[in-house]
Amino acid sequence: MSVKLHGTLWTSWATLALAASLGTALANDATHPLDGLTASEHEAVLEILKADGKLTDASRFPLVALSEPEKAMVKAWKAGDPIPRSVVAIVKEGPKSFRAEIDLTGEAITSWGEAEGESMVLLEEFIGAMELALGAPEMVAGLEKRGLTPDDVFCLPLTAGAFGGDDEAGRRLMKVPCYVNPTGSNFYAKPIEGLFATVDLNGKEVLAVTDTGVVPVPEDPWGYTAEELKARFGGLRPEMKPQTVSAPEGANYSIDGSTVSWDIWRFHYRIDKRPGLVLSMIDVNDRGTWRPVLYQAHLSEVFVPYMDPDQGWYWRTYMDSGEYGFGIFMSPLTPGVDCPKDATYLDITLSDDMGKPFPVPGAVCVFERAIGDPAWRHFEIFAQTPDNPVPAEGRPATELVMRYASEVGNYDYLIDYVFQQDGGMRIGVGSTGLDAVKGVASKSMKDPTAEADTRYGTLIAPNLVAPNHDHYFNFRMDFDIDGEANDFMKARMVPTTPADDVPRRSMWTLERSMPKTEKAARSQINPASPAMYHIMNRNVESGLGHNPSYMLMPHGSFAYGQMMVEDPPVRRNAYIENQLWITPYNKDERYAGGEYAFQSSGDDTLMTWTDQDRAIDNRDIVAWYTVGFHHVPRMEDWPVMPMHWSTFMLKPFNFFPHNPAITIPAVQ
Repeated sequence: MSVKLHGTLWTSWATLALAASLGTALANDATHPLDGLTASEHEAVLEILKADGKLTDASRFPLVALSEPEKAMVKAWKAGDPIPRSVVAIVKEGPKSFRAEIDLTGEAITSWGEAEGESMVLLEEFIGAMELALGAPEMVAGLEKRGLTPDDVFCLPLTAGAFGGDDEAGRRLMKVPCYVNPTGSNFYAKPIEGLFATVDLNGKEVLAVTDTGVVPVPEDPWGYTAEELKARFGGLRPEMKPQTVSAPEGANYSIDGSTVSWDIWRFHYRIDKRPGLVLSMIDVNDRGTWRPVLYQAHLSEVFVPYMDPDQGWYWRTYMDSGEYGFGIFMSPLTPGVDCPKDATYLDITLSDDMGKPFPVPGAVCVFERAIGDPAWRHFEIFAQTPDNPVPAEGRPATELVMRYASEVGNYDYLIDYVFQQDGGMRIGVGSTGLDAVKGVASKSMKDPTAEADTRYGTLIAPNLVAPNHDHYFNFRMDFDIDGEANDFMKARMVPTTPADDVPRRSMWTLERSMPKTEKAARSQINPASPAMYHIMNRNVESGLGHNPSYMLMPHGSFAYGQMMVEDPPVRRNAYIENQLWITPYNKDERYAGGEYAFQSSGDDTLMTWTDQDRAIDNRDIVAWYTVGFHHVPRMEDWPVMPMHWSTFMLKPFNFFPHNPAITIPAVQ
């Protein structure tokens, strides 16, 4: 049976893969130890594995990524020094997967063994699962009950989670629901509810087809292109006069290889297949001296559990980064929509299923924006005279943004790293795209079926409910505040009563604590209790004898964990129990959900690492911070969800001797 891929999410993959095969311009050789893998290095990986007899025609590559050199080596490296280059590759051979470590410099395999878990999903597996589902007689029969044939539908393979059942052992499971082929742009508008297949990717077989009964298929195509919306609404709102972010005299930032410099900041970037953008060596210039703030920052894991116990929904507990990959699903950015037209657009190179170089043009943008606010200002009333009014003194605020977008199924996520002139950073995730929707009988909340249909979600259109769910985004930040020996400090605000001779009856003061171990730090985190969290260097004195630090601050929504720790999906993502975690630096601990997220048990996660209760005082430490939101859908989320930002701040605290933005030039 041939499967029509139409314009689904495979289209972007197919287009980019075709560009690769046609010889799209690829990256140059690495110029820094932390550079992303180049096209020639991807080819070298294949050649080295082939020469050692490790590959067959069945070999596939869920992951090929840089294996970073030791931190001390990277920090000591200088331009012109040799650049050691090593790679970790997951090679899938039928039902088995192998983990290889390859020394590109020495052109040798340094490690080879069976992988300890299931790797990210391959594009080939997506397509194969769709074909298997539509080829199952039970699925064909289920479609016939609904007046449909396999040619009328497309299917969307989804990771099935892990619940510890005997049926999971030795298998690589996906659930495959289907949708009526779209007549317009929206591929999710007509779900075929109550019918899905369970597929074992390793065995390449359909294990079961579940049919819980016929549910009406929504009729409205709910397109969202300009042409479709004009037809629906009889036109769009009047065009506005352009309001753009532009750089008519050119950019103030420079990009040298993979190093970006702007204002008081400099940092290195690369792209990995799993987290997407990885920033390293983030330094800030303090009156002519470059001071380290972060050795590295990147997305660690994404957890999106749905809150509907229906047979077709309870298992939807996606780990979008570890199971699918935020890097491999990066999409080209559209100038004037995703980023300003004057932004710099950076091409990246990843690897496809075959391990071949896979270019994504314009996948990262860098731009400055004058945000229209003052960086600081003051109007001095006492300086005013009738004959000589003195205007407010102030400076305009400008910031640098580095952004990428990943389309993981129905959702589109924008990841921003924003650098500010006051020494602060903002990290954020913008969520948009399409709600995952469930077909129901109800067309209105007045229907007798509406109460049952909307118990776990919102009726957002006739015959469509968007189930409630959560979005959790965990970021890994390896702080090096003025060096590697750092501490974690909590400054809790506690109420206090002044002395009797003061007429005030209530104030608050700071109660500082400095946990020495992982578990002690874990017990200190309580988002319901007002506190400030610092990463500081007690070996350095700054300003008036203070120890320099950076403070982690929420700047947007945070999704408090509402699920039981014993729930299998939470065991795999137990980091949601705390907004912040602190661990000692470990080169191999990169992802809060573990190295192998697909069908993982939760034995290799941030929670289990911190159970070791390792020392975290006066040493190299890593902070893991989670932002997100509980998503109770609304009609305004359909057919495309407005952008929703979840952000947090890194703010200098006694790091600089004064406001660093004070030296921003005055407006002429």
